[in-house]
Amino acid sequence: MVLIAAVLAARFVTWVAQQVTRQLDVGFAESDALVRSEATKHRQAVASVIQWVSIVIIGIWVLVQIGDVLRFSVSGLIAPATVLGAALGFGAQQLVKDLLSGFFIIVEKQYGFGDLVQLTISGASTDASGTVENVTLRVTKLRSPDGEVFTVPNGQIVKSINLSKDWARAVVDIPVSTSADLNRVNEVLHQECEHAQESPVLGELLLDAPTVMGVESIQLDTVTLRLVARTLPGKQFEAGRQLRVLVIRALARAGIVTAADARVGLVEDPAVPAAHAAEEQAQDEAHDTVRQR
Repeated sequence: MVLIAAVLAARFVTWVAQQVTRQLDVGFAESDALVRSEATKHRQAVASVIQWVSIVIIGIWVLVQIGDVLRFSVSGLIAPATVLGAALGFGAQQLVKDLLSGFFIIVEKQYGFGDLVQLTISGASTDASGTVENVTLRVTKLRSPDGEVFTVPNGQIVKSINLSKDWARAVVDIPVSTSADLNRVNEVLHQECEHAQESPVLGELLLDAPTVMGVESIQLDTVTLRLVARTLPGKQFEAGRQLRVLVIRALARAGIVTAADARVGLVEDPAVPAAHAAEEQAQDEAHDTVRQR
């Protein structure tokens, strides 16, 4: 009966945690928000931790109850338990470190479910980057852009960088040829930044109008100008791509040669599109004449 009650209790706790997670997902799907709020991400992480801790407590309670039912005497195990406890305590230092680190991650709200983070791991040559899929007191699970799942013990996390906390910043570098008129380039960039929020796609991602920071670097044949913009949390990369496309098209309309176009020769002579248009118009007129005849 104790085992059956423990199994039912563990399944009930799991069911409650799944219902909480489902309600949070449904609320986010039905809302007009493009990203999850900080409160929602924290509640989902807390629900996962409560589920894990509750199951552990149920397991300990089952062991104690089974010992009472079997009338198992623990007086003869005091000496062996002391030695075993010392060995486990020495060997479980990393486990205790993981649990304490996970506790502070949850309490301090360093990151939660759905956050885009970059974790510096002790003893690893590279950082672990990805979207947080699960946070417990012991481990953090990340989904990388390639679809891989990283399971990182919380005690081995040296530094955590949250790329989607409250808001993010998109940084866009625009390389132009050294032969371009920088005053004209700055004028075009300022005009596009002022009207960026009017774009149906980009306007939903930006929190305010982008800012032209000016010349970032100068090379032999390239001058790089930088734009920055505050975006919704986790949307800085998408906003950066949209803003880059918007600016490149504006520069092309203004006849300004970018560095990439100058290298590969993609910029056409302004007379070429006009010649193509005249040729197509002549062909259309010829076809109309043939039909009339």
